[in-house]
Amino acid sequence: METTFHPSARPRRHRGLPRHVPRTWDRMVERWAQKLRSGVEEYSFAAATRHVALGPRGAVGRAARRGTGIDVTEIGIGMRALPGAFHGMRVVHLTDIHHGLYVPLQAVMDVVELANELDPDLVVLTGDFVTYSRAYIEPVTAVLGGLRARHGVAAVLGNHDFRVDADGVTRALRREKIEVLRNRHLTIQSGGEKFYLAGVDDTGYGADLPRALRGIPTLAPTVLLSHNPKIIRRASRFWVSLVLSGHTHGGQLRLPLVGSIYGRSAERSRFKAGWDRIGQTQIYVSRGIGTIVLPWRYHCPAEIPHIHLLPQPIPPPAGRPHR
Repeated sequence: METTFHPSARPRRHRGLPRHVPRTWDRMVERWAQKLRSGVEEYSFAAATRHVALGPRGAVGRAARRGTGIDVTEIGIGMRALPGAFHGMRVVHLTDIHHGLYVPLQAVMDVVELANELDPDLVVLTGDFVTYSRAYIEPVTAVLGGLRARHGVAAVLGNHDFRVDADGVTRALRREKIEVLRNRHLTIQSGGEKFYLAGVDDTGYGADLPRALRGIPTLAPTVLLSHNPKIIRRASRFWVSLVLSGHTHGGQLRLPLVGSIYGRSAERSRFKAGWDRIGQTQIYVSRGIGTIVLPWRYHCPAEIPHIHLLPQPIPPPAGRPHR
């Protein structure tokens, strides 16, 4: 399913924040048995990271004073057949905001302000806007409506969004002029050249990759948004250029000698944070903004990837794509 994106359709600036009253059960800690799934401990090239301490208030501000703050990761990623009009295109990736008990609205405001300061060409959001309650949907989407980018803002939903109210989150984001890619794609045009941005629902909640990619020419430069990085293996069979994901929080807690306490299996530890690739398909997994289960991070600071798309002459793969 395809939508052509027009740069004039930009998100409007929010006018005040909706009031909300969190429900009692919002204050319950998530079950310890629920573990983060999937997840790249290290990536194979250099990426510049700068440490940003945000505002004096909110969870992000408190984290900054403890010396964790937010890492803005400046990273160049080469893409096969990237049209000249999109050489150097800058993509800001926000994920796993988890607005609620642990991530107050002021922290989300700080993140939006920082994202806008990066002056991106495109902003992508890869899900988990809330954790438990519908009461947090309107406030967080109203703040995210303040994001600014030349080619707009696009989003997919995460597992927590589906558990809370997928349709409600979708409607709230779209009211803020944020494109929600539920198994569909956008065609972004500049100077007569095209670039494709696809998105799928979360794995386990109706992800339909063939439908999202339908109509995109074979080997065309395509970025796929998927909350869960587990999609990488299937995306590689479709020769997708780049996958952007979150979900893992980078492990959230990384203990000395032990490492992450989440995702200890070999399969889960591979796609946890940073860059990797399978065949012709690259992936970048962000550590995200918020937290779940526990209200802090340890040796695993929050992250905003600032991705620069670069031309990369990769020979066409052998065989045929699985489409």
